[in-house]
Amino acid sequence: MIVARGMEGQKVAVFGLARSGLAAIRALVAGGAEVLAWDDRDGARTEAARAGARVQPPEALDWSALASLVLSPGVPLTHPAPHPIVSAARAAGVEVIGDIELFARALGPKAERSARVIGITGTNGKSTTTALTGHLLNRLGCPARVGGNIGEAALGLEPAPAGGAYVLELSSYQLDLTQSLAPDAAALLNISPDHLDRHGDMAGYVAAKSRLFRGQGPSDVAVVGVDDPRAEGICAALGRLREGPRVVPVSIGRSVGSGIAVLGGILYDRTGPTVQTIADLNACPTLRGAHNWQNAAVAYGLCRPFLPDGARFEEAFLSFPGLAHRMEQVARIGATVYVNDSKATNADAAEKALLAFDRILWIAGGVPKEGGIEPLRPLFPRIAKAYLIGEAAPAFAKTLGEAVPHERCGTLAAAVRSAARDAAGAGAPVVLFSPACASFDQYPNFEVRGEHFRTLVGELLAAADPQKGTAACTP
Repeated sequence: MIVARGMEGQKVAVFGLARSGLAAIRALVAGGAEVLAWDDRDGARTEAARAGARVQPPEALDWSALASLVLSPGVPLTHPAPHPIVSAARAAGVEVIGDIELFARALGPKAERSARVIGITGTNGKSTTTALTGHLLNRLGCPARVGGNIGEAALGLEPAPAGGAYVLELSSYQLDLTQSLAPDAAALLNISPDHLDRHGDMAGYVAAKSRLFRGQGPSDVAVVGVDDPRAEGICAALGRLREGPRVVPVSIGRSVGSGIAVLGGILYDRTGPTVQTIADLNACPTLRGAHNWQNAAVAYGLCRPFLPDGARFEEAFLSFPGLAHRMEQVARIGATVYVNDSKATNADAAEKALLAFDRILWIAGGVPKEGGIEPLRPLFPRIAKAYLIGEAAPAFAKTLGEAVPHERCGTLAAAVRSAARDAAGAGAPVVLFSPACASFDQYPNFEVRGEHFRTLVGELLAAADPQKGTAACTP
């Protein structure tokens, strides 16, 4: 656990008691703060009390006695309207911060830190890049603690040893609540429309993502994907700062000066006086597709300043196990591979999976995001047939029209059955579950949705002829 600093003897309210909220309570209590906590869920309030907080509803708070409000990133800060507890805090002049701000204060100024801080954000690819960055560092000799918006909350991490690193996935919601984070290395993978209901508009979303670089200076590195115009604009703006970080652009498909590129699956480093060939990503089964090549290139750019020359990156890439629900090959039945990409909750994420395969039997649907699947129209020729589920099924069927054969299945179980039937008859190589939607119409989150897909495919595998079921579902 990271112990909160600077809060000893102060009263602090924590609102929203999921993973990060409970970690904040423990860190604050360990640092000597008096913590008042609330969540609408009974179980969460019980956990807060066990962690040392006094459970108290917001309407009973004495704002004049509070130093800070630590807000869950899931609670609206500004849009569509500030939560009433945010408005009350602001009216009383009480600062509103998040767990990452507490983490930054706990580590103290950069000159006092013994371990480096690496922050990673972007619309898509954050989790894979964060996990891969931690894997590369640990594999190549730099002890890393991985968390934030993935896995363990930042304040729940074990302290990194001197010379080690904290590798944090950071969402736009978390960045909105953070003022003093100063990462030694920071990365922006990409930006496409997402979470606009929480940021007001695209400009608000871009501004939230850009906050990651605010605390950086000339001794720091900013690794930025430049294959979409908004991220490229941020890269250019960072490059114009007189006291800004060293900027490393990353592109998939084109060379960039003083940057990192992946061309034909080969990772090249052009940041030095000569071009270096780093790794053949085509050989990495868990990093398939151009989107994963971007993840790998950004992870390399984040790790490179902290590792010795000659570090064996290709071997480290090859040993990366991948993440569940992200382009996860769960089984091969006969000639057909079943891929779980449940994490693809918008069209931009689904695009990456569709680009990685041909002759696809595509399972999609759920709660649609703004714009639906219209942006995927150029990829329709790759889709042999679509199987539509959830609330999005009627709208997706209309978009697909006559361009793609499709079936409205309703549920994931029905879609898997239909896709398996068609795969056996047509010899299609891939059944791809990449929903391009949120899960909340039928599942509490994308993880549960992805686990259900894995279970359904496992049942198919168990029923298959042993001569045809050639691979077991992977954990």
